[in-house]
Amino acid sequence: MRLQTDEQTIEDLRIFSKKDSPGIYDIYNQTHTRGGEAALQEMFRHPLGSRELINKRSSVIEQFAGSGARFPYSASLFDMAEKYLAHAGEQETRSPNGAAFGEKEIHNGVGAVIELIRGTHSFLFSKELGTVKDYSDEKGEILMLLTDPAFEPALKDHSKGKLSYATVTAFDTLFRVREYAKIKKLLGYIFRLDVYLSVAEVANKRNFVFPKAHEKGNYELEITGLYHPELKNPVSNDISLNAVSPVLFLTGANMAGKSTFLRSLSTAVYIAHMGFPVAARSMQFPVMDGIYTTINLPDNLGIGASHFYAEVLRVKKMAEELHSGKCLFIIFDELFRGTNVKDAHEATVTVTNGFSQKRNSLFVISSHIVEAGEQLMQNPKIGVRYLPTRMNGHTPEYTYKLENGITEDRHGMIIINNEGILEILKNGMKKKAKHVLSNTKHSLA
Repeated sequence: MRLQTDEQTIEDLRIFSKKDSPGIYDIYNQTHTRGGEAALQEMFRHPLGSRELINKRSSVIEQFAGSGARFPYSASLFDMAEKYLAHAGEQETRSPNGAAFGEKEIHNGVGAVIELIRGTHSFLFSKELGTVKDYSDEKGEILMLLTDPAFEPALKDHSKGKLSYATVTAFDTLFRVREYAKIKKLLGYIFRLDVYLSVAEVANKRNFVFPKAHEKGNYELEITGLYHPELKNPVSNDISLNAVSPVLFLTGANMAGKSTFLRSLSTAVYIAHMGFPVAARSMQFPVMDGIYTTINLPDNLGIGASHFYAEVLRVKKMAEELHSGKCLFIIFDELFRGTNVKDAHEATVTVTNGFSQKRNSLFVISSHIVEAGEQLMQNPKIGVRYLPTRMNGHTPEYTYKLENGITEDRHGMIIINNEGILEILKNGMKKKAKHVLSNTKHSLA
């Protein structure tokens, strides 16, 4: 079972890097092999949808984090093995440039595969791995694979000198032709081990916590000390959603931190469904059928759609998914910002109240329209929180800490005046610059 999501959510959460901007994937990617990197990317693309699988993977990685185990292979070993195995099944082997895949490459590749087999066998009986109890099932599968008669020659051959031509030829036929499927399966286990160990290292270095998943039907999401993993000096928050209060309505001024909080929350829910550690002090969550966010919704110029119509289509899609009976985690940042205030107010209240009637899903809606929040407070299923702005003279300062209630902040014109926009429009940049210089000298005096 997999958690359903879409490209809009992947983009909103910045799961993968884009141009020069790193993604959440890059935080967790400390893998040692190309195969491990690919396995990790696959996990990020397809979070789990089963409580049993989520908690099992989480427990395995958590135990690896406490084991002191390190990835027991060198990167150069894998380079040789993967280069060699890329020619599996070929009788007359040629390299990608068309030249014959020579005796030296075959010899090095055979030696690398033998070392991988032996290294894996030794690691399975290491002291560190003995403490990772929840890895026992996978360990047993690997041992069963290694005790296959096909691998017996590789485990028994302890020759420290150069392998003879006849031996290399025999192993080459074994690895690249007859038993390649088993070698490939072994590599899959090793790549997954690479992921477990690298994510465990990330958890230790960053003090991430391992969430616990509830059975479906227990719709309680509770996180303490939540923050965004990309921030260097984050401010953490606590949040709780459940069947009694499944909707959070969030208000706050521009730059108060609403979008960052929504990304922090949805990222934690997404990563938790992978069985990975998250940026928080503690977390327990319900396993959902899907997660959908709408934080940076673009206009759909391809169909001539305005931003508002794109929002309407997005809400319609969520309504259809909810109507089908799915358990969803849904976030909308500044719902209906693409239309006039009156329509946005009415639509926000109507849709948010509609969401609150869905008993098996959880929602977070942010808005600038505080009047909508005042109406929604009358619904006992909707919790209201805000991110405050404190004024230091004429300068707004942001705490980034959630508080109960609806914001009363009205600081838009103060920020506009602080930037001298009206003065620039009236007098031009030169007088504005003199004004700024004068203020600077005054503050330094």
